[in-house]
Amino acid sequence: MADRIVELISQDKVEARIRELGRKISEDYAGRQIRLVGILKGASFFMCDLAKQITVPVTIDFMQVSSYGGQTESTGTVKIRKDLDESIEGLDVIIVEDIVDSGRTLAFLGDFLKSKGAASIRYCTLLDKPERRVVDLKADYAGFEIPDRFVVGYGMDYDQKYRNLPYIGVVEQTNE
Repeated sequence: MADRIVELISQDKVEARIRELGRKISEDYAGRQIRLVGILKGASFFMCDLAKQITVPVTIDFMQVSSYGGQTESTGTVKIRKDLDESIEGLDVIIVEDIVDSGRTLAFLGDFLKSKGAASIRYCTLLDKPERRVVDLKADYAGFEIPDRFVVGYGMDYDQKYRNLPYIGVVEQTNE
């Protein structure tokens, strides 16, 4: 079996939408500083490009959590594998995620970061799958709403492959 990637969202559309998100965040946080907290590894591509589009002062940090293992569906259990490097006490925080599926990971992280003293928490995601949501969570900033398909590219992977694709694609198995 071989993988075939079918383009779902082009590189041009991804880049244009990230510019729009950066403008909106800059407007919403005018006169303030924000801390972007990217969720490794998938959100790293998105967060770097997003940060370049934000015009207010930005600092960054990363967390790594696990809820998928090597699977294509979440296990439902969120584990912190890498915590923040710096304090967020009193800061306006935007959690940056590649994709919101069930919503469990972001809901967990929102509560976790509130407990660390963040002044405010908002959520930004490149992709949103609202039909898969099992918790009441809505991203404050969402790039694209997508159907319930397993996607790769622009930082998202399938068993560590395809992160480097400059577009969002769907993996299809072929008999080649």
